[in-house]
Amino acid sequence: MKISVQREDFDLGAEVRSLHGEGRVGAIASFVGLVRDVPMTLEHYAGMTEREIAKIVEQAQTRWKLMDATVIHRYGELRPADQIVLVAVAAAHRGDAFAACEFIMDYLKTRAPFWKKEHRDGGPRWVEAKTSDDAAAERWDPHAKKTG
Repeated sequence: MKISVQREDFDLGAEVRSLHGEGRVGAIASFVGLVRDVPMTLEHYAGMTEREIAKIVEQAQTRWKLMDATVIHRYGELRPADQIVLVAVAAAHRGDAFAACEFIMDYLKTRAPFWKKEHRDGGPRWVEAKTSDDAAAERWDPHAKKTG
C-alpha cells in the first residue's frame, strides 16, 4: 500500500505499472481527479491526513480482495488541468478493483482532512462540503438509514 500527500505531480503510468504484481494481478482500476476551470489551493493536516487515508484503504481491504493500492493526493497551488488525486487498486478480479477504487474515492471526498479554496474572479472562497459527496459515501454504509 502506498499513501502519499505531496505537492509535486505524479506519473500515472509509473504508478499503475508499480501495481502489476508480477503476473498475480488480474485487474487494476484507477481514478485520476483533475482541476477543472478554476485555480485552487488545497490544504491538509500533515500526519493526520495520511493516517485517515490509510484507514480508508484498510477498510477497502476488509471489504474486497485487494492485492495492493496506491493513493496520492496533492496539496498546494493547483491550476486547471493539473492532476489532484490518484486512486489505483490492484486485485485478482475487476469487480473487486472497480468497487474498491470507487469506495476509496467516495470516502476520500468526505473523510480525508483537506480544505479547498477556489480562486475566482470575485476573489478566493473556501469550498463547502457537498451533500452529493456525503450521499455517495453513505451508500457504502450498510447501517445508513435509507430514504426514498
